[in-house]
Amino acid sequence: MSKNSISVDVYLDENKIPEKIEWRAQDNIERAKAFMMAFWDGEDKTAMRIDLWTKDMMVDEMADFYYQVLLTMADTYERATHQTELVADMKQFAGTFYKKFREIQQKGNT
Repeated sequence: MSKNSISVDVYLDENKIPEKIEWRAQDNIERAKAFMMAFWDGEDKTAMRIDLWTKDMMVDEMADFYYQVLLTMADTYERATHQTELVADMKQFAGTFYKKFREIQQKGNT
């Protein structure tokens, strides 16, 4: 059995608001404006999550991020379960979410 580690460093400003996020896997260091991490507790049957984003993350970036995460969650669910009908529903919701966000943005710019 081999072991790899992923570490996440969160730099906080004086008000403890994330200012910079870096993550590393082996020797590569990457920067990110946001991250979501979820763990499944099989004993309690609950999800444990950490969601963080930097103070310079824009609302449109957050919408893009959520849209892409929803799509990749659907893809992961499909690989794990082969429930194509549920996956199609998840992807349709993601598309509706993103479309509504864009409509709201357009209304704000007029």
